[in-house]
Amino acid sequence: MKLRLVLPIVLCVAMGMLRAQTVRERETFRGLTNPQVLSDTLPGPRYMSEHVVDGKLHLTLKDAVVLTLANNSNVRITELNVETAKYGVLRMHQPFDPFAQASFSTLRSTSPTFSQLSGAQTLSTLNQITQINYSQTFETGTNVQVGFSAAKLSSNSSFNFLNPSLASSLNFQFTQPLLRSRWLFANRAPLMIARHNLRQSRANFEAQVSDAVLQVVTQYWGTVQARGNLEVARKSMEAAEASYQRDKRALELGALPPLDIYRSESQVASRLVQVIQGEYALKQAEDALRLTIGADLDPYFRALDLDLTEKAEPEGELRNVDASTALQQAMDRRPEFEALRQLRATDDISVRLAHNNLLPDLRLSGNYSSNGLGGNQIDTAVSPPRLIPGGFGDSLSQLFGFGFPTYGFTLSLNLPIRSRGAQADLGDALVSRRRDLYTERQVREQITLEVANAVHLLEQANLTVAASKQALYLAQKNLAAEQRKHQLGSETIFFVLEAQTELAQAETGLLQAQVSYQLAVAAVDHATGGLLDPYHVTISELTK
Repeated sequence: MKLRLVLPIVLCVAMGMLRAQTVRERETFRGLTNPQVLSDTLPGPRYMSEHVVDGKLHLTLKDAVVLTLANNSNVRITELNVETAKYGVLRMHQPFDPFAQASFSTLRSTSPTFSQLSGAQTLSTLNQITQINYSQTFETGTNVQVGFSAAKLSSNSSFNFLNPSLASSLNFQFTQPLLRSRWLFANRAPLMIARHNLRQSRANFEAQVSDAVLQVVTQYWGTVQARGNLEVARKSMEAAEASYQRDKRALELGALPPLDIYRSESQVASRLVQVIQGEYALKQAEDALRLTIGADLDPYFRALDLDLTEKAEPEGELRNVDASTALQQAMDRRPEFEALRQLRATDDISVRLAHNNLLPDLRLSGNYSSNGLGGNQIDTAVSPPRLIPGGFGDSLSQLFGFGFPTYGFTLSLNLPIRSRGAQADLGDALVSRRRDLYTERQVREQITLEVANAVHLLEQANLTVAASKQALYLAQKNLAAEQRKHQLGSETIFFVLEAQTELAQAETGLLQAQVSYQLAVAAVDHATGGLLDPYHVTISELTK
């Protein structure tokens, strides 16, 4: 009676654990891409057509960042690493997957006999067996097996009381480790490691996205600077051309010695070289930007001119950052530290699991089975013998009446005398944890240096912008003075051309200082882990 009450309780608990595990799996893998729907065809550039205005690719800095995250091949590849880690978590559920098996076999045999005990001169039998088995291992390490079998045996032997006979059997078996691989931790350790690997992949992906944003920001401002340098070179060439035309007219009127014309003419030629160099420098910068934002994926977008709308000149007051505050922000926000935290958690699990594998293997097993028998019964107590009809229902009635039980328990111990492999695994886990601690210290040192350099670059950029503005103002004043002196005849054209060159250098220097300031701001944001915030880029959270 006690066994009849315990058995349904065990079944209910087992099914409850199975349902809870199924719910956890659905929560973990919500949003996971079905591998069967992954296409071999890669998409073209996304969101690119939205930025085509008047036959040009009209881009703000934020537009360039969005297009990079949507189309850049490197970003897409690193994103797939997160998907791979998700499938790694799914794979670690494999030991807990339920398993069902069904089989049917039939065998007919006919054989001559040599004894009356065979019940017939020629013995003919038909044996049919049906089996259904279910096996499930839970996260506690408990393995449950349920098996049902039914066998039909028909024969022409006169000694069979049941012909055909229908036998059924229902078996329950469980195995529970008591030392090694016992309860939740040891069995969930691979799954826990896979989940930490998934979070580590997400943190690495966030760091790589930040690097990609810094790259496109650098290339965007590099293109702006190349375009500004080209404009300065063209203006300088136009000024040299104007001076040459004035000198040419003066030479025709006899107001200029013949040999003095070569200076202004050589300046036109040298500044033309600067224009040519600036044009091709701009082409290279634009091609690199097209590659980063994915415009090179389509010939139509690759042929469009780029219209970059951002101005290098900073708006409002220049930004100042405190070094200690920036360092604290980096320690709190850099995704590299989150990746290292997940790695340390994995190391701790590996060490605990290695200790677990050194334990003896002590297992408790139990089994319970019920049997039933039915079929057409031949009553030989009367004359002539009488047939009492029966069937499979009689066998099932006895089976689920639990009137013919078989049960027992087994306690087994597997005690290794020496386990060098497990000891080596423990040593590897401890060394790996030690290595990762040094890696964390190394990353901390690198980020500290990166933050310090970024803050220093920003401070330098602030001072350089102010000094470059002053240099440009003085260069403009100097050019105006030299032109006035030349008009009055007190200075030669040499000083005017020299002043034009100095003005071009001052304009280029201011542009470079302004671009350096923009890059320094981006470098500080990247170093402190906040580069994604100005562009409203977020990495989706993973389901726990």
